[in-house]
Amino acid sequence: QVQLVESGGGLVQAGGSLRLSCAASGITFSQNTMAWFRQAPGKEREFVAAISRGGAYTGYADSVKGRLAISRDNAKNTVYLQMNSLKPEDTAVYYCAARALQITSAQTMRAMNPDYWGQGTQVTVSS
Repeated sequence: QVQLVESGGGLVQAGGSLRLSCAASGITFSQNTMAWFRQAPGKEREFVAAISRGGAYTGYADSVKGRLAISRDNAKNTVYLQMNSLKPEDTAVYYCAARALQITSAQTMRAMNPDYWGQGTQVTVSS
């Protein structure tokens, strides 16, 4: 059974930081491109960031470039999202996702269609 379990969400003031984690089980983690998506109230789910199997390649949505950073630890089957300089518009439920494919192009990452999803973790940024 595949499980992607997110943690680290919460309430933070604008300009603050959070670090999200996603622990994976039931998949061969190192064979998956991992990603973060988010869904704000009343909006569609959108791509945030992705990282290739070995971590050498990353891709980001334009709205988060320079503020958010994705990383992974294949020994721990965990992917992270370091979120800095947070803005109220970053408020959303953040979802971890996995795609059983090697993706190295940022453009392809932004269009990826995941095979698996986590349950999500709420991030709220107050102004």
